[in-house]
Amino acid sequence: MADPNAQPKYTKLFINNEFVDATSGKTFATFNPATGKEIIQVAEGDKADVNLAVAAAKKAFHRGSVWRQMSPLQRTNLMHILCELMERDKHFLASIETQDNGKPFAEALFDVTISIMTLQYYAGWTDKFFGDTIPAGGFIAMTRKEPVGVVGQIIPWNYPLLMLAWKWGPALAVGCTIVMKPAEQTPLTALHMAALAKEAGFPAGVINVINGFGPTAGAAISEHPEIAKVAFTGSVDIGRIVMQAAATSNLKRVSLELGGKSPVVVFEDADIDYAVDTTHEALFSNHGQSCCAGSRTYVHEKIYDKFVEKAAAKAKARKVGNPFEESVLQGPQIDEEMMTKVLGYIESGKQQGAKLQAGGKRIGNVGYFIEPTVFSDVKDDMLIAQEEIFGPVQSIFKFSCIDEMIDRANNVQYGLAAGVITNDINKAMKFANGVDAGSVWINCYDAVLPQTPFGGYKHSGIGRELGKDGLDNYLETKTITMKLL
Repeated sequence: MADPNAQPKYTKLFINNEFVDATSGKTFATFNPATGKEIIQVAEGDKADVNLAVAAAKKAFHRGSVWRQMSPLQRTNLMHILCELMERDKHFLASIETQDNGKPFAEALFDVTISIMTLQYYAGWTDKFFGDTIPAGGFIAMTRKEPVGVVGQIIPWNYPLLMLAWKWGPALAVGCTIVMKPAEQTPLTALHMAALAKEAGFPAGVINVINGFGPTAGAAISEHPEIAKVAFTGSVDIGRIVMQAAATSNLKRVSLELGGKSPVVVFEDADIDYAVDTTHEALFSNHGQSCCAGSRTYVHEKIYDKFVEKAAAKAKARKVGNPFEESVLQGPQIDEEMMTKVLGYIESGKQQGAKLQAGGKRIGNVGYFIEPTVFSDVKDDMLIAQEEIFGPVQSIFKFSCIDEMIDRANNVQYGLAAGVITNDINKAMKFANGVDAGSVWINCYDAVLPQTPFGGYKHSGIGRELGKDGLDNYLETKTITMKLL
């Protein structure tokens, strides 16, 4: 059951299977965005602590270590035990996630379920990544897939537990060891997961969690010479910094899942109520704080006015408030900084001539709540049409033909996701083939599954997470050639 008073059990750094204070002795506060009040102080790691974590992870990855000597099915078993412990603690995990992040408890609980599914999915991959035998005349040639080694993982605050699962799953499946930095806004579920990993029986050093800030702990991971690969989910600007640090240190591998400005296209043959519901959830789910949020809604001119009327009514009816209340669909933005940024984009939309149909203001003065906001008559050159808002702001555009629509959909720096709603399979597939997006959803949206690769074109990132493709980020290919004598 939901527990708004759940007390976090772990606040220190997790290094080599032990919870320890930061070397500096520093701590920082994590806050409840629904109230603005401090939840608890957690240890503040920095470069010295990252060095200790990397040393532990390196030792755990040594070829003679307990972890490296495990069979694939032993790794599978550990991952399944971890999932069983998550199931046991799911209501507690969801409760501290709601406190720390502000998302409604039902959404947090759903995230726990999908996180379990993701780890279960990758638990099945431990013995299913193969090399090849290669015809080579007088030689026997083969390839072997091997784990890259110690990996750094830096996760965001919008889906704290789910992003942890996306990154732990493939890394553990192939046998890497991990140094993870959760977002400073939302460290609590990562720390609880570290405790569950120890309880499940993962050897010391395989999983390490360092709370801290980007310029210190995050930078130390990105530039560490003994980390072989870094995975980052977050903004484009920080993605560039991570990539630069990786390049100037040891040329470590980099995978990046960055921002988005995803179009959802509604054709005139669509069921208008279904389309309104689908595009509403595509944007307002998780308070608009989603990299693949359907933040550009393109509606055919024949149904545009009716669609706008219904979309505005739905936004006005969306209940915002205490995320532990069962009827609430939208909680607060993550912090004051993000709330202020979103409100700035709303003001920009009004100033540039978009028509405000719903919302547009902060709610109250406690917590960081924003009214679900809808703009119509949005033009492609407006700021709200080009930049990632990361908040509950739906922009509705008008279009007349599919070729024009595809060009407009592609006219942004991002390419993470896209959606199309139509009963015409030819229109659906023409759009899907033509749009620059890593994921395209037809007559649905945000249907992200553990087995389907996820990632973006252009500024939306490098590499793919989830599915079989997600393993590639964590594997090296070794060629072995033997001469026949």
